[in-house]
Amino acid sequence: MSIPVSFKADKPSVLFVCVKNGGKSQMAAGLMDKVAGDSVTTASAGSKPGSSVNALSAEVLAEVGVDISQNVPRQITREDQEKADLVVILGAEAQVDEVEGTLYERWETDEPSERGIDGIERMRLVRDDILERVTTLHTTLTTR
Repeated sequence: MSIPVSFKADKPSVLFVCVKNGGKSQMAAGLMDKVAGDSVTTASAGSKPGSSVNALSAEVLAEVGVDISQNVPRQITREDQEKADLVVILGAEAQVDEVEGTLYERWETDEPSERGIDGIERMRLVRDDILERVTTLHTTLTTR
């Protein structure tokens, strides 16, 4: 990924997207907020949003001090993408029509269920994978 020389606003902006905006993209935005504080603007959205945040996603984020339990999934908009410096698409399923002037990156996140790991243990592994990626992205965005 190439980071822009300048950002669209006074600090970098990242939009995290997954299909339902109830799990991975909500987790990524919450974890980026925790890692970055005020140094990065974050948002999340879904290509086909569900009706609520995944309860296990909220539970494993609460374990690391992040509360997404009251968040509401929402539809991605063109405006969201135009505001963002970078759109991170989590997983293979979400499809996004790219907007000129915005960078896009797809994260093929860990999927423990493919190894027979489900429930809370699965979600902890997903969280830890996303946290590692978010931490690296934050460093990339804020080190110039």
